Amino acid sequence: MVVAETGGTRSGEVRSAGARLRQVDGFARWPSPASPKKEGKALRERVSRASHERFAEDDGRPDPVAAVEESNRSRLPELTPIRIGRMAATPFAFLRGSAGLMAYDLARTPATGIGAQICGDAHAANFGLYADARGGLVIDLNDFDETVHGPWEWDVKRLAASLVLAGREAGASEDACQEAAFDAVGAYRRTMRLLAKLPSLDAWNAIADEELVSHTDARDLVGTLERVSAKARQNTSARFAAKSTERFGGDDGIPEGLRFVDAPPVLRRIPDVEAAEVTSALGAYLGTLAEDRLPLLARYAIQDVAFRVVGTGSVGLRSYVVLLLDHRGEPLVLQVKEARPSVLLPHLPVAGFEVPEVAHEGRRVVLGQKRMQVVSDFLLGWTTVSGRPFQVRQFRNRKGSVDPAELAADQLDDYGRMTGALLARAHAHSADPRLIAGYVGKGDELDEAVARFAVAYADRTEADHAELVRAVKEGRVVAESGV
Repeated sequence: MVVAETGGTRSGEVRSAGARLRQVDGFARWPSPASPKKEGKALRERVSRASHERFAEDDGRPDPVAAVEESNRSRLPELTPIRIGRMAATPFAFLRGSAGLMAYDLARTPATGIGAQICGDAHAANFGLYADARGGLVIDLNDFDETVHGPWEWDVKRLAASLVLAGREAGASEDACQEAAFDAVGAYRRTMRLLAKLPSLDAWNAIADEELVSHTDARDLVGTLERVSAKARQNTSARFAAKSTERFGGDDGIPEGLRFVDAPPVLRRIPDVEAAEVTSALGAYLGTLAEDRLPLLARYAIQDVAFRVVGTGSVGLRSYVVLLLDHRGEPLVLQVKEARPSVLLPHLPVAGFEVPEVAHEGRRVVLGQKRMQVVSDFLLGWTTVSGRPFQVRQFRNRKGSVDPAELAADQLDDYGRMTGALLARAHAHSADPRLIAGYVGKGDELDEAVARFAVAYADRTEADHAELVRAVKEGRVVAESGV
């Protein structure tokens, strides 16, 4: 609460608001005693923008196959062959599943020390469409399993490297791949500079999704986005339930209802005890939601729970889908997904960042997501199942995504600019855009440096992927492909 100071003031004396009111923690001082833009610019003396091209392996770098096996620890062992099979498919897929290995490498690259809430896994396939509370489509980052407070550069470099790998998989030329990385960083830099110039409230909500194409000059991507949007609008709980459930009961005194149909290994029914543990945990989940959401969920009854495999990096984690029906029998499906500690945590101190204390990993994921997205799933929450932390969200919430490995060369750089702009917008919610804008500057020195890093790191990832493929062929690790 702001409290007026009245002591010592004569009647009728006029004083400025700044003199009459106490400073309150959590608000900035007015006028600002410092210039974030100048502070950011000064950081170039310590960490030049050109230095960001550097990537040098050290003697302690983990063996890539050992790193994959270590990342499988505590996952369900019967599912790890699926995860390895997916990672072994292409170098881009390997990158998607090896955020921890890349974090080791990134921690040994130059960093300004400017912190932001980072995605931690900002590769090119982790951007996509989803629905807001009224069913309108939003495009943004959409995976936050690894989110932490850390160096903004890590997200930018991971995005740039992933674009090179995706382009190579699509058959684009080396020049086109590097240009996509260059354009992504350039869009990040220009967007951050734009946000730094705007009034704070305008910057917070800037670059509406309908303006992204013009803001990033991504007109070659329009047709692809329209097709993805049309598909996303059909990607709903009702459609998933229609394909994945069956009716049962209706005789012998058994009420008629819906239940999931076994489709192993991706979707499988679970024992009643396990299903009861999941449904019981939804009570705690309700306590993490805003109270105005509760009357809506009170109109749904829980029908069934099943286990469902998702993602590439998430394969092997415990992940459930919960079927709910309203009074008309219309379905809503929630996903209850295990949340593990971010794989970035061990590497933060190397970059000069503190390892945060995390009370609940599901809460970490949810709050990190809300800090980065303009609009988040309005049913996003967290809970604990059998002592393990989980996040809870809508499943098939009109989600859609562009596969960057299927884009033509003239679309890849458009996609790079779009994702770079989205990443800047996400970082600007937790880091002062004036500070980062002061560092990145007007010229393209940073763009060129990170693009060169991206090519070098893509080469390293291809070598890591080859090691995994060799280990599979030699029988040192087990992989199941095509799942």
